[in-house]
Amino acid sequence: MSDDRNDSKFQSNRRTFLGAVVASGAASPLFSRVALGTTTTAALGEAQVAYARADSSMQSAMPEPSRGYTCFGPDEAAFVEAMVNVMCPADALTPNGVDTGLAIFIDRQLAGAFGKGERLYMRGPWHQGKPQQGYQLPLTPQAFFKVGIAAASSVCQKKYMRRFDELTEAEADQFLQDLAAGTALDERVPLALWFNELVYPLFEQACFADPIYGGNVEKAFWRMIGYPGLPAIHSQDMFDFRGKPYPGAADPKSIADFS
Repeated sequence: MSDDRNDSKFQSNRRTFLGAVVASGAASPLFSRVALGTTTTAALGEAQVAYARADSSMQSAMPEPSRGYTCFGPDEAAFVEAMVNVMCPADALTPNGVDTGLAIFIDRQLAGAFGKGERLYMRGPWHQGKPQQGYQLPLTPQAFFKVGIAAASSVCQKKYMRRFDELTEAEADQFLQDLAAGTALDERVPLALWFNELVYPLFEQACFADPIYGGNVEKAFWRMIGYPGLPAIHSQDMFDFRGKPYPGAADPKSIADFS
């Protein structure tokens, strides 16, 4: 790692990702459709074929998920772990992204019904659509996520001559900023849409979803923003504490605490 971690400006930049999530409020584990209707589906189909060749403990009150990944291969896991550690660095607010279970959450969601596109219409015809029409690709979210990792890894290798997980913290942070801004380009995969409409929403979900889904280990993000967890949906509490600190926020409760 570089010495850039001691630079206050760099630390501020690294928390840009997480700060934006906090500003947007807590997210639920239910996913909205990815709005990628303007993407050329034929190019993505070619990319899927081309890139297919490329390659913490949990709460004691709930069962531990298996330690291994169920969706990611080794290279994909290395990319995602490096990514969530840049987007959520360890500091006085939270542990790093891996230790808070963010990579595990993303893996589990992509391996499950969401990643398999069970709620998506997957029969075509695959015409170009408008963003508000939702997901318009012949790829499941899992397939698109994997294609995106392979494409981003290829772009990173060409630019830095190293894998993403081998970059310095400053380089990795800048590369993610480039992906979000649409300046890190691949000929076949729309990396800005991939990052902004699929990766980043999954990151948001991982931070603030109930810990039973694998992320937000020890309710770290709920504690960070003073969110009490399940009691927040109690109607009388919503009335009594609207705009006021909730007295139980220091000890938030998850679904597992009431099961």
